[in-house]
Amino acid sequence: MSHDDRRPPAAVLFDALGADYEKAFAHAPAHLAALEWLTAQLPPDGGRVLDVGSGTGRLTAAVLAAAGHFVLGVDVSPVMVDLATRQVPGAEFRRADIRELPLDDASFDAVCVFFSLLQMSRADQAALVRRLASALKPGGHLVLATVPADVEDVEVVFMGRAIRATSFPEEGVLALARDAGLTVLSTESALFTPDHPDGGPEPHLFLRCRRDAP
Repeated sequence: MSHDDRRPPAAVLFDALGADYEKAFAHAPAHLAALEWLTAQLPPDGGRVLDVGSGTGRLTAAVLAAAGHFVLGVDVSPVMVDLATRQVPGAEFRRADIRELPLDDASFDAVCVFFSLLQMSRADQAALVRRLASALKPGGHLVLATVPADVEDVEVVFMGRAIRATSFPEEGVLALARDAGLTVLSTESALFTPDHPDGGPEPHLFLRCRRDAP
């Protein structure tokens, strides 16, 4: 068994992509709009935000940290964590598999999940969204972005690399959030083409959610 075979597929992929991923997705209007919305929901004196699959720290952690919020970024890729630590010194980054990282209940004002579920099984996605919802304070907000599709462990080509992906159609993504106890406040669908020679148009779905008080 090779070293890569023992590592999570997402770590292998994003170690290889590195800064190219940031360049490819740096100007996604729907992502920027979701961050603007989330920032408006956070406490004006500074909130605690968990950024799941934080990548290079840009866009998400950089925008939120610049607005005065504490950001904990979690990523399975050591290359991404190193880039983020250097690029966004105002945030904290940790290399970990979010599925295994202990999360205290009601410990964050907001959670960001931007395209970080797609290499997990459907069962893992559902379990993780439930844990992330529990980690929100009552009244806290979660933004989830994914590629909606009725696919399970299929091979796709992403930025020139073959990967295996799993997702849900739009109604399934909505059910994922609602089954976790979240109220879906709004959704946005967009078609985005990454700035990469091998990038093709991708359907993106953004959910803006709230954990209501019990």
